[in-house]
Amino acid sequence: MSPRVGIDLPMILRASEEIADAEGLESLTLSSLAHKLNVRPPSLYNHVNGLGDLRSRLAVHGGQLLIRDLTQAAVGRSGDDAVRAMAESYLAFARAHPGLHEAVQRVPDPQNQDWQQVGENLVHLVMQVFRFYGLEGEAAIHAVRGFRSMIHGFSALERSGGFGMPIDIHVSYEFLIDTFLAGIRVTPGSPYYLKPTTKILL
Repeated sequence: MSPRVGIDLPMILRASEEIADAEGLESLTLSSLAHKLNVRPPSLYNHVNGLGDLRSRLAVHGGQLLIRDLTQAAVGRSGDDAVRAMAESYLAFARAHPGLHEAVQRVPDPQNQDWQQVGENLVHLVMQVFRFYGLEGEAAIHAVRGFRSMIHGFSALERSGGFGMPIDIHVSYEFLIDTFLAGIRVTPGSPYYLKPTTKILL
């Protein structure tokens, strides 16, 4: 079997994505990647600076794809419709690309400028949607964190077989999103928020 010539970074990222999605992120090594591309491992160093750099590049690649999908889902929508559309798109991404999704969740080198830009763009996108509810500053960041945690947790449980009862999983997911939206509407910082006035006497 003769080595393949002419590989480039896009080819490397596509092959890495396929390995991670099919076998898990931990299965992505320079050896497994070289085998898939039919090249010798040292050839990969012409494009990536080791396994850490490869996974960082894969995280950036995955983040860019996620931003693309979420943007397409949110276009022309606002408020609850936009949040639900993004939530469905986010979950679909996690289901279709479990390894790539895991790579995105594992923060690579925080000094990596490409990753910083992807992270900022992703947060900005979701924050733009939450501005419909009057959330700004830290309140918006909390909402973004909650949104991400909710979807990541649901997809992780689903992937591990954590939902064993014979009840429609999609209905459960819709219930989760609806509950989150109901909470957003009564969050401090939202114009819908009503400060509690009832005093409890002990």
